[in-house]
This record gives sequence, C-alpha cells and structure tokens, in this order.
Amino acid sequence: MTKLKTQSLHKRNSDLAKSNRQLEILSNGIFRDGELPTFAQKIKESGQFPLRPNKLEVLQINVGYMCNQVCDHCHVDAGPDRKEIMTWETMELCLDVIRNTGAHTLDLTGGAPEMNPNFRRFVDEASKAGIKDFIVRSNLTIIRANKKYYDLPQFFKDHNVHVVSSMPHWTRGKTDKQRGDGVFDASIEALKMLNDVGYGMPGSDLRLDLVYNPSGAFLPGDQASMEKDFKKALLDDFGIQFHNLFAITNLPISRFLDYLIASENYEDYMYQLVDAYNPEAVANVMCTNTISVSWDGYLYDCDFNQMLELKVASKVQHIKDYNEAVLNDRNIIISQHCFGCTAGAGSSCQGSVA
Repeated sequence: MTKLKTQSLHKRNSDLAKSNRQLEILSNGIFRDGELPTFAQKIKESGQFPLRPNKLEVLQINVGYMCNQVCDHCHVDAGPDRKEIMTWETMELCLDVIRNTGAHTLDLTGGAPEMNPNFRRFVDEASKAGIKDFIVRSNLTIIRANKKYYDLPQFFKDHNVHVVSSMPHWTRGKTDKQRGDGVFDASIEALKMLNDVGYGMPGSDLRLDLVYNPSGAFLPGDQASMEKDFKKALLDDFGIQFHNLFAITNLPISRFLDYLIASENYEDYMYQLVDAYNPEAVANVMCTNTISVSWDGYLYDCDFNQMLELKVASKVQHIKDYNEAVLNDRNIIISQHCFGCTAGAGSSCQGSVA
C-alpha cells in the first residue's frame, strides 16, 4: 500500500471515529432540564414519520473536502490539508447519472469545489447534460486565492453556472471573525469580478446568490429582512449587487458541534432548535428532494448525513449502482441534528423552506 493510500485510510478511520462520537453526543438527549424529545418523536406527532423522499429534484455532488479556508462553522471540516478529492473515474460515474437522472438541479460543492484538479473538465461535461439549474457553491475567496482562479467568473459565465457564495456579513469584522482575516476584502473583490461579467445584476440570467450562516450559537433571523439589509449595505458601500440571500441554520455537527461543546453552548443551542421546531418545515427539507454524493461516490440523504457517515437506507449506496426508482423507495435517516433543518422557517442549501 502506498504512503498516500495509507494516509487516506488513516484519515478515513479518524473521520469515522469522529462521526461515531458526534452521533453518540447527539443521541444523548439527557440535559440539565430533562430529556429532549427525539426528532423521530416530533415528526410522529405531526404524522410525518417515517420521513420519505418525494420526487428527486437535486443531485448534490461533493467533489472534495480540500479548501483554501478553515471556517469555524464548516460542517465539512474542510481545509487546505484535506486530501479527499473526487477522482475522474468517480466523476465519470456521476456524469452517467447526470445524463439520465430525473433531477433538474445539479449542485456542486466542497470544500472549495474549484480546487479539484478535474473541476473544469467536469463542469464542461456536466454543462452539456441539459440540467436546468447548474449550481457551484463557491466561497468567493478562491477567486482571489491564486492567478489560476482569476478567470473563474468568466468560466462560470461561459457555462451558465448559477453561483451560490458564502458571505457571513456585510461588515469586515463579523465576516473575518467567522472565516479568517482578509476573507471580507477578498470576498468583496470576488463579488465585484462576478458583477463585472454580469452576475447578480438586475435583469441578468447569470444568477448570483449569497449564503448567510450565523456566527455564533443562535438561529438566523428572517431571511427576507436580512436580504434587504445585505443588498442595501453591499450596494451603498461597494456598488455590489446580487439576486437572493439564503439564510442557513448551523447544524450541530462537525466543527460547529465542537465549538458548541467547547463554548458550553451545546445544551442551550439544542433547546433553541427543539423549541423552534416547525412541523411545516418538515415537508420541504432538502433530504426529501435531494441525493447527496460524497467525494468517493457514496450516497446520502443530505450532506449533513454525509458528514456523520449515515449512508442512505437502501441497497443502492454507491453512485456506480445508481437506481432512482430504488432510491425513491426508502426511508430517510434522521437524528437529532435534523432539528436544525426544521427550526423556525426551516433551513436547506436553498435557504428557508417554510
């Protein structure tokens, strides 16, 4: 076995051990004020158990955990040292599915998906498949990270990519606190570059949406109100325009769960999520219309389950065996972290759901 394969195996075993530890923490619902209800109990009360998929609409593919940033809230534990990268062989399997799936949206994520060495080749091939909405989730700073990425805005335009970008706040202090020094300025420059080629401009078909995650142990505010504030501040201060803001609740997994425990906010945060539980949000959570594909081709109900190593409850668990009809006939795997997607207005990769 090569040194690289040995390191990869050790890392995978370490990640699996961490996932198991986090699942144990989440499943232990005994807190100081008593026992929290389980997510299964809550959806049983509203007649929504077991949670089942609807028609598949979104194929979300994580092409690797490598990233040029190390953000405190990242549920992927992404960073420059991550070696998990989707190979071209796995990408070809994904392309076969993209060409034949009933999904209308392709959602590429990471890490920073642009750092996969086959990213552009994959986008070239996938863009020919006739997908209605082709999303790339960019952290913005990758566009300014190195000269080889400076042409990404034009590349995205050439392939009619829908760019969805992380932007914690319209101020430098709050953004850099969550994502690192210099992130705000690099993000502003990247947004200007995207605007320059037409992204986010009024009447433009080049979609540019921003994503907001809270910087601490609290839930996001009203999405529509925050969108107005973001638009006004970015336009007034920097002349930047974009289409929509997606407000996403931080789920208690990976780095954010570590932060909650270290800051002694875990119990309070879980109570917040449970108290804000909204049964109306359950019907539209992303796991009901999405299949998540990991960098190594395994299938999950969502990318949060992917980080907890909770593969789909189906005999089809890898992209090489993909069968949409079989996958649609399954129960969705749930745990306590699912309260994060059903708190308040609900949360998904496309923002509020209710």
